[in-house]
Amino acid sequence: MEVDAPCFQDTSSDAPPAAAAVADGAHLLGFSDEILLHILSHVPSIDLILNVRRTCRKLAALCLDKSLTHTVLLQKDYEASEDKVKQLVTEIGWEIQQLSMAGCYWLSGSTVEHVARCRGLVKVNLSGCHLTSLRLSKVLSALQRLRSLAIDVSPGFDASQLSGECKATLSRVRELKQTLYTPSYGVVPCCTSLEKLLLYFEILDRTREGAVLSGQLMVGQSNVPRYQHLRVFYARLAPGYINQEVVRLYLAVLSDRTPENLHAFLISVPGSFAESGATKNLLESMARNVALDALQLPKSWLNGSALLQHMKFSSPFYFSFSRCALSGGHLIRRVIDGGRDLRSLAGLNLSGCAHCLAPDSLLRKAEDDIDSGILETLVAACGNLRHLNLSAAHHHSPEGPGRHLCQLLARLCHLRSLSLPVCAVADSAPRADRAPVQPATHAVPRGFGKKVRIGVPSGPDPFSGQAGPLPSSVFWSLLKSVPFLDRLELIGSNFSSAMPRNEPAIRNSLPPCGRAQSVGDSEVAAIGQLAFLRHLTLAQLPSILTGSGLVSIGVQCQQLQSLSLAHLGTMGKVAYTSALADMLKHCKRLKDLRLEQPYFSANAQFFQALSQCSALQRLCLVSRSGTLQPEAVLAFMARCLHVVVCHLFTGESLSTCRSLQQSLLRSFQAERPALNVVIFPLLHEGLTDVIRDVPMVHLDEVTLFKSRVAEEPPNLWW
Repeated sequence: MEVDAPCFQDTSSDAPPAAAAVADGAHLLGFSDEILLHILSHVPSIDLILNVRRTCRKLAALCLDKSLTHTVLLQKDYEASEDKVKQLVTEIGWEIQQLSMAGCYWLSGSTVEHVARCRGLVKVNLSGCHLTSLRLSKVLSALQRLRSLAIDVSPGFDASQLSGECKATLSRVRELKQTLYTPSYGVVPCCTSLEKLLLYFEILDRTREGAVLSGQLMVGQSNVPRYQHLRVFYARLAPGYINQEVVRLYLAVLSDRTPENLHAFLISVPGSFAESGATKNLLESMARNVALDALQLPKSWLNGSALLQHMKFSSPFYFSFSRCALSGGHLIRRVIDGGRDLRSLAGLNLSGCAHCLAPDSLLRKAEDDIDSGILETLVAACGNLRHLNLSAAHHHSPEGPGRHLCQLLARLCHLRSLSLPVCAVADSAPRADRAPVQPATHAVPRGFGKKVRIGVPSGPDPFSGQAGPLPSSVFWSLLKSVPFLDRLELIGSNFSSAMPRNEPAIRNSLPPCGRAQSVGDSEVAAIGQLAFLRHLTLAQLPSILTGSGLVSIGVQCQQLQSLSLAHLGTMGKVAYTSALADMLKHCKRLKDLRLEQPYFSANAQFFQALSQCSALQRLCLVSRSGTLQPEAVLAFMARCLHVVVCHLFTGESLSTCRSLQQSLLRSFQAERPALNVVIFPLLHEGLTDVIRDVPMVHLDEVTLFKSRVAEEPPNLWW
C-alpha cells in the first residue's frame, strides 16, 4: 500500500490538521478506526509495519492493533526480502501468534531461523522453506506454545538431531502438515497429541544420481507414528511407486488400532493403488467403529466393493470419489441413501466418474445421456453444496424441458466453485429457436494492434462484451443462477496436458468430444456475468473461432486473478490471439496466467499486450512447436516489475532457451529475490529433471495443469 506524503503534513502529530475534508471528499483519517482497520487488513504485513506505520501517529497505533499483528501472512509476498523479514520479526515478533511463510523458498535458512523470536506462536507454516534438522530443532525449541505446524522433510533429515526441548514442543502439537521429499516418518512420531495429520508425498523414485529409493529405509526406524487422538487423516500422493510404498508404512500403524475420534479419512492417489491386508483391516475397522464426516479413497479400493454400503456418516461435509467406477445407482443407494438430507455437504468431487449420473448398466457407453432423475436426487439432497467437480467425463443431457444438467445445477445457488466438462454445457441438440451467434459488439484487434469493427450493437448496451444474445442458452441460465461463483472450470472430457507430473511431455492428445463442438464464443461470453469470478480455466474448446467471448470476460470479470487457457480452437492454428490481447488489457488484477496452446507465437505483440496486466506475478506458457522472441521476453520482464515466475516451454532450441534464461536471471535476480525462471524445450528428454527444481508452490499452482475444484476438503489448512 502506498500512501501519498501530502496527505500527512505533520508526521509527528496524531493526525493532519483538519483531517475532515479535502478538495474532493473525506480525508482517509476521517474514517472510524473500525473502517481503517478493515482497510489496513488488506495491506501486506511487511508494508504495514515497515512503511504505513511510519506515516503518522494515528496509523502507527492502528498498525500495531492486535487484529493486524496476531496473524502475519508472508506467502506469495514475493517482495519480502531477507532484511525486511528480519526487521518485521524484530519489530512485532512478540505479538505474532499465527505466521505463514509457506512457499518462501527464496529466504535463506538463517532468515527462517528468526522465527524462533516469535515466542508466542501458536500456528506456523514453514512449508517450502529451507530448514535443516538442526535449524528446525532450534526454532521449535523456542516455541513452547505451538499447536499447529507445517514443514517439509527433505533428504538429509535426521530426527535424532532434534533436541529434547524441540520434542517437547512437538508433543503438544495438535495439527501437522508434513510434505515428504524423502522416505521418512519426519516428526510424526514426536507428535503424540496429533488430532489432524496432513501428509503430502512428493518423493521421486530416483535420486539425481540415478539411485533407486525405497521405503524400506524407514523400517529400521525405532519411532513410529502414534494416532490415538487423531480426528483427521489426509494423504496426497504424487505419481510414483515410492510414494505408495511409504504411505503404506504410515497406514500400517493406523490399521493396528483405528482412532475412536476419527471423522475424516482421505487418501488422494493418482492411478491405481492396490489394497493390502493392512488397508483392508483398516477399512473394516472404520466401517465398524467410526462415523465419518469426510471420505476419499483410491479408486481401486472402491471399485467393485461394497465398502460404501457399510460406512457410517454423521454430518458429512466432503466426499471425493474421483476416478472411481461409481454408477448413479450406487451413488444414490450407498451415499445419498435414496435421497436423505445431506445439507451439511459442502464439497463433492466426482471428477472422472464416467457413470456417476447414469443408471446401473453394463451396456452403457460413456457418451450416452445421463439420467436426469439421478442428478435431480443429488441436487435435492445436497442443496448447500459450495464446491462441485464433474469434470473428466462425458455428461450429455437428454432432451426434454428441465432435464438438462445445467438447468438442474442452477438450483445449487450456494455454489462457489464449479468444474464441468465442456460437452455438459452444450444444449441437448441444435435448436432452431436459438438466436444466431453474433460476434463481439465492440472493436477487437485483428492480429496485434490493428482494430476493425466486426459487429453491430444488437442491444441497449453496446459495451456489454457479450458475443451475442444468450438467454436461451442453458449455460447462460446456469451462470445467472450462481452469481457468486468464485472459481469456474470448463475442461474438455478428453483433454490431457502436454506436461504430466513426473513424466515426459505428451506428444499427442485425444480429439475433443463431438458434443463439445457446439460450445463456442457465445458460451464463453456468458461467463462475463460472474462479477465475483477470481479463477477461470478453459481447456479443449474446439469451436472457439475468434475468441470474442474472452473479451467479455476481461471487461466484466474485474476480480479475475488467475486464468488458465488450453487448446482453444483448432490445434493447427491460433485464431484467438487478437481477442486475447484485447482481454488482457482489462485484467488489471490478474496475477497468474497459464497458457497451453500448440503453435503459439509468443512474439513482441503478445508480450506487449501482456504487459498491461500490471499485477501479473506468474506466467507459464506451454506450446508444442511454439516460438518465442527473446527480446520481447526481456522487454516484458522489464516492464512488469511484479513478475517473479516465468516458465516458457516451447519448440525453441536448447541453446536459445538457456541463453534467454541466463539473461533473465542476470538482469532481474538481484532486484527480485523470489525470481524463478525456467525456459526449456517442451519435448526435450531432460524436461523431467528441470521440472523437479521448480518450487512446489509454483509447480502445483501454475506450471502443471489440473482441476482444483473440490480437490481437497474446504478449509483443510489455512
